[in-house]
Amino acid sequence: MSDETIQKKKNNQEDTKYSMDTHLIYGKDVSDKWDYSHHVTAPISSSTTFRLDSVERGAQGFMQFANTEEFGDKAPIFIYDRLGEPNKDMLEENLAYVEKGETAVSYSSGMGAISAALGILTKSGDHIITHNTLYGCTISLFNNWYPKYDIKVSPINLTDLDCIKDTITEKTKVIYFETPANPNLDIIDIGALAEIVKEINKNREEANQIKIVVDNTFSTPFCQRPIELGADFTVHSLTKGIGGFGADMGGVVIGKKKYRDLLLLYRKDFGAVLNTKSAWAILTYGLPTLALRQRHQIKSAMRIAEYLIAHPKVDFVNYPGLSSFKGYEIAKKQMLDFNGNFAPGSLIYFVLKGSTPSETKNLGGKFMDHVADNAYTMTLAVSLGHTRTLIEHPASMTHSVVPAESLCERGIDAGGVRLAIGLENSDDILLDLDESLKAI
Repeated sequence: MSDETIQKKKNNQEDTKYSMDTHLIYGKDVSDKWDYSHHVTAPISSSTTFRLDSVERGAQGFMQFANTEEFGDKAPIFIYDRLGEPNKDMLEENLAYVEKGETAVSYSSGMGAISAALGILTKSGDHIITHNTLYGCTISLFNNWYPKYDIKVSPINLTDLDCIKDTITEKTKVIYFETPANPNLDIIDIGALAEIVKEINKNREEANQIKIVVDNTFSTPFCQRPIELGADFTVHSLTKGIGGFGADMGGVVIGKKKYRDLLLLYRKDFGAVLNTKSAWAILTYGLPTLALRQRHQIKSAMRIAEYLIAHPKVDFVNYPGLSSFKGYEIAKKQMLDFNGNFAPGSLIYFVLKGSTPSETKNLGGKFMDHVADNAYTMTLAVSLGHTRTLIEHPASMTHSVVPAESLCERGIDAGGVRLAIGLENSDDILLDLDESLKAI
């Protein structure tokens, strides 16, 4: 390929005349990591170790690794999978591009990515502020492990930003949250929070400034891009909406290029390395179909949420696309697709009517058991962003780490049902929902 052709292709990669939907499919077909412009589909790398032409080249590869300050963006010398390999590196370039970040580093899971982002930003004695509603495993990370490192974590209600100034201390280094939150879909105003943090950081040295880390898994980059709204980092479980098929596990941290070396070192030393074949599958199948899948799932979710909110056996429905939802106005402002259209996501949280919390929980369990035994279009399983619609009971499944007496303060209803919409015909999902609700 001529230098002129390579430059032309590189220009096309960044060309705004093409839509992001198209960029998701083509990505960067000329990369310093691997020029695969003559492959219609990116080739899969299946080697954990790479042949070196000389000891000198090997030494140079080790010197270049995680040392961009000295060596810049030179084409990498691949040595060993844990340090880097073509499929992961190409996936990372495309994930950074779609999230509008400067760099991305992939990990073996979403929790690996969360651990890495917080691991490079905090040390013993530091303080993290979180939203009170979080994924159960993230709560477990904070409750079981961070006390051992003398890192204090304060869960507060970040939907009320007035309370944040009373919680921030000189030791606060990170504000971490999900929006929409798992499982109740709380919406945090990223832009407004970023403005508050910006003012606080004016009086802090660079090393002591607060960083905003947003878990964007529920939204995917199709619905929301936190870095554009003022966040410092975005993290994802690639297992979910970006991967899209429930067949590969992964995670990613996206942020400024100056943090790439630390993120790479963390991955190398703690070993949470994304599987090469999973990286290839997400690059080849997940990202290219993201927009197509999300549009269908959002359309179905809106229809199903409207059905549920009108049902006499349903107490309330949380879905960012409903005007009755408490976070609706903020969601309309920040949950936008690549073309600026409102994109409220594919997750629904609802609670059945009961005279007591215990009755509500029992009804929710009975409803989901009926779904598990009888529904064709809904599967009782954790996870989300799948081709199949998945239904689960957070209080006893994904958030079982939260004691029953603490569910309320964590924003979780004992009988809450989390519904992650898949790719089925929405008529069929509504049929199964209707029959399951009749059974309770």
